[in-house]
Amino acid sequence: MTPTALSMTRVIRAPRESVFKAWTDPEILVKWWGPGPVTCPEAEIDLRPGGAYRIANRQPDGSITWISGVFQSITPPEQLVYTWSVSMVPGDPTLVTLDFRPHPEGTELVLNHSRFADTAIRDMHLEGWGGCIDKLEALLAA
Repeated sequence: MTPTALSMTRVIRAPRESVFKAWTDPEILVKWWGPGPVTCPEAEIDLRPGGAYRIANRQPDGSITWISGVFQSITPPEQLVYTWSVSMVPGDPTLVTLDFRPHPEGTELVLNHSRFADTAIRDMHLEGWGGCIDKLEALLAA
């Protein structure tokens, strides 16, 4: 892995169809998206290759950071590949690949996020992803 990429793996105690749907259905995504105190007041997802998505991250001060991109590849319930741009981070889009693998305890989620401009931006995303996935696990465990 290059120094400007990140990878994380989590086992989520839910069927992979449920995990995939939580990631791709805007009505479910808004319930868990956002690390820590960040919430998601709005999400739009056009789930098809070439389709766009847009996710609002409401910061604790009320400001909104937008995350957007385009789906490159969709293989339900196995994999999603999409570009990723954050409104407050300049530069070219990065690339997210999510693999949803069967696991005896539910779903092994493997997240690879690459093409960061530098390690500081990568590290910010590593923390953010961890917080988002914590909320996803909590939602699906409920």
